[in-house]
Amino acid sequence: MENDSDDNKRIDEGFGRSYFGFRLMLNLFVGAALILSIFQIAGTTQSTFSMRVIATGLDAPWDILWGPDNRLWVTERIGKRVDRVNPADGTVTRTVLIDEVYPGTSWHEGLLGLALHPDFSKGLGRDFVYVAYTYDADPGAALVRRLKVRRYAFNAANGTLVDPLDVITNLPAHDDHGGGRLVFGPDQKLYLSRGDHGSNWLANYCNPIRSQELPTAAQIAAHDWQAYQGKILRLNIDGSIPSDNPTLNGVRSHVFSYGHRNPQGLVFGPTGLLYESEHGQQTDDEVNLIVAGGNYGWPHVAGFRDDRGYVYSPWAQSTAPCSTLKFDEFAAPPSVPRQKESEWKGTFIPPLRSFFPVPEGYDLKASGVSTIAPSTLEIYAHPTGIAGWANSLLLPGMTRGRVYRVKLSADGKSVVGENEEIFRAANRYRDVVVGADGRTFYAATDPAGLGRTTDPDGKPTVTYANPGSILEFKYTGK
Repeated sequence: MENDSDDNKRIDEGFGRSYFGFRLMLNLFVGAALILSIFQIAGTTQSTFSMRVIATGLDAPWDILWGPDNRLWVTERIGKRVDRVNPADGTVTRTVLIDEVYPGTSWHEGLLGLALHPDFSKGLGRDFVYVAYTYDADPGAALVRRLKVRRYAFNAANGTLVDPLDVITNLPAHDDHGGGRLVFGPDQKLYLSRGDHGSNWLANYCNPIRSQELPTAAQIAAHDWQAYQGKILRLNIDGSIPSDNPTLNGVRSHVFSYGHRNPQGLVFGPTGLLYESEHGQQTDDEVNLIVAGGNYGWPHVAGFRDDRGYVYSPWAQSTAPCSTLKFDEFAAPPSVPRQKESEWKGTFIPPLRSFFPVPEGYDLKASGVSTIAPSTLEIYAHPTGIAGWANSLLLPGMTRGRVYRVKLSADGKSVVGENEEIFRAANRYRDVVVGADGRTFYAATDPAGLGRTTDPDGKPTVTYANPGSILEFKYTGK
């Protein structure tokens, strides 16, 4: 459960239990009906599924994978454990407890991303499991948040993870907007998402956003990774910098793309394209197609460059001392500069889809924020599975109790049609994965007490249907 004692102004992904969080949530739900009517957020169709609870009582399941061993692999963010779950009977087997994990005081810390080596279970001696987690880098009393990627070997004889080996350490971490998704690409490189640390927002409003900052040659030589905020990183499996990574400002680093806010979703499509989802600020959550060296605009642009809803207000640049100002999520004081999206002349890559762009003149404070808090991203690529679903993205939203299916074009480079809502329930969906048959889906849910969501009728609730669980959804259509 989130601990608010260190900072009673924190919220996560725009929704929390603090003063600011309740104000934001009130605005969200007051305007929810208006938002639903304006944006037509989903298609009229609703696929039919049966639901079964596989496992409960997990300590904040965060990442879930379907393994080649026909088991679900799960990280418990707070529990510090990597589990294997038998989907047939729900048996949960711990493979490792990582004591070094710092679970933190927010939803962005702890044991996060999980990836299996592409050669896992092929008998090639590479049954490796990779995890990303936050830890305290200071051996003394001080707290120095950092993130690392660690590799384990799977001992199939006793079902445990052994022989830990740190791949990369000392990556910047914070108490907000941590990203943390870890995936293998078809190039056998590791891709890791890093957030903007919640800078310029809520309790961190006096911290400048560094999503546009690129590392210098001196920083890379010194293994100083502090510029790796608001980025997607690409690593060799030993943690080194790939020789074909993009050169940005004359420097080759781990940075693959930049200009991100809180990228929690990363997934590769069947043709090798990389897709990403990230949180917007009160509006314009994004689904992006990630290309090497791409700039995705944050903090100057949220969603499309349309001057609707979002205005960049860098509090750290206030003419009055920032620490003397009271943060307001909707209106910065006159001493803080304001920049419309169209006033920034930089080049960036717009999203494939935004959730959800507001109409011109829309008042977020009066009418409610327009966000789903996307937690991850999954690809559906089963040509013989559910009719019409091939080449779709599945996007779980934590604040509206549903998963969105987004249809991709034939070449995978654009989206087509409306969104379809599936798995509607009073849950905060943290992750979703497709089973081997293409008709069974597994979802991980947040535990109780971590925020609000909506029930199947769209009404706000803090009572979850299935907290801290692994759920199975089986398609019952033809």
